[in-house]
Amino acid sequence: MLDLASPLLDRLAAGSRVVVVTVTRVARSAPRGLGASMAVVGDGEVIGSISGGCVEGDSVMLAHAVLGDGEARTARFGFDDDTAHAAGLACGGQVDVIAFEVRADDATAVDALRTAADDRPTTIGLVLDGPRAGRVVRRDDPALDDRAAADLDAAALLAETRVVAGGLAERRTSRPPEDESPEIVLPSASSPPAGTTDGPGAAGRVLAVSRAPRPRLIVAGASDHAAALCRVAAAAGFAVTIVDAWELLVTSDRFPDAAELVVALPHEHLAGLGPDDIDARTAVCVLTHDTRLDVPALRQALAMPIGFVGALGARTTAARRVELLREAGASDDDLARLHSPLGLDLGGSSPAETAVSVVAEILAARHGGTGRPLRDLAGPLHRDRPLAEAALPRAGARPDAVSCAIAPPPPGRRSIRETRGS
Repeated sequence: MLDLASPLLDRLAAGSRVVVVTVTRVARSAPRGLGASMAVVGDGEVIGSISGGCVEGDSVMLAHAVLGDGEARTARFGFDDDTAHAAGLACGGQVDVIAFEVRADDATAVDALRTAADDRPTTIGLVLDGPRAGRVVRRDDPALDDRAAADLDAAALLAETRVVAGGLAERRTSRPPEDESPEIVLPSASSPPAGTTDGPGAAGRVLAVSRAPRPRLIVAGASDHAAALCRVAAAAGFAVTIVDAWELLVTSDRFPDAAELVVALPHEHLAGLGPDDIDARTAVCVLTHDTRLDVPALRQALAMPIGFVGALGARTTAARRVELLREAGASDDDLARLHSPLGLDLGGSSPAETAVSVVAEILAARHGGTGRPLRDLAGPLHRDRPLAEAALPRAGARPDAVSCAIAPPPPGRRSIRETRGS
């Protein structure tokens, strides 16, 4: 439910009753994974989804039953191929859900929603069975045993690891033998990091769900291509920063979807960013089309611990830019990280089409995608990938060769809405 934080807070503040339906188990294939949520408001409004649209109708009916008496309910959609298709799961999978009411006087739930709405990392536990089913808990809840509390701590660490490694982290629902470490995987980006613990304490089974801050995309330049990229990237879940030296161009009218507007030379803005402002998921795209601005910005970006650096331009421009970067001191390892010309080959050329190709390349680089049509590939559509496969490029490696070690959580980063500098 953390991914629905802002609309849920709005409905609760207006005095509406709200029921959340959350995925607690997925078997075989399903459009979304553990922790995916939708909400049903007392007036009939539906917010979000937990599938590709195939089980939302049944979920709404389940939510209305909860609105009727306030009691949490669970359900399973799809038991075998025939019943899965009957339930609407064309993928043939199984999905377990819990429907529960979120109340305005539940301080734990509301506090977690506010933290998520502020784009700060947060982890909650959702009790799945027993007399407290549907309750939102924190790790210090007296109903949690030590093992369940430790699992919530692990979920929080994995959410922070997601920031360090540049991917999504999920704790598997099955507890491994004590002599093994929990498996860490990267599921579909459409679901939050989540996992269950089956501790025997008073809370019963608990679903741990974490939310990390949105990944940042820093766009150097305020052209029409930048405006289109801002729209597409914001829709894909990025917090977009637009930075340009021309104040007349850097306006909220031109960039209504931007999280941050900065009037400054791009390389100076990048040089002023600290560890609280960037992480391995951060992407920098240079769209200034002026080597006097491009080269300093790229030189600075390539020297920073961020996950993706790219620059728009023709092949001749890209080749000339590489020469200038070498003259400016960029190493072969630095240049191996540069995505230029920027974007996947989709065949389009308009600002909007270019924006789609750029965001597609960023996502493919972060999640290890091939960029090829799914019909030409075999295996599951929603692949789980080991965490060790998704992080920054190794020194001297091409951008598609990656490695990672689990790191301690970085310090919390601030949320900036709009700033102006010189």
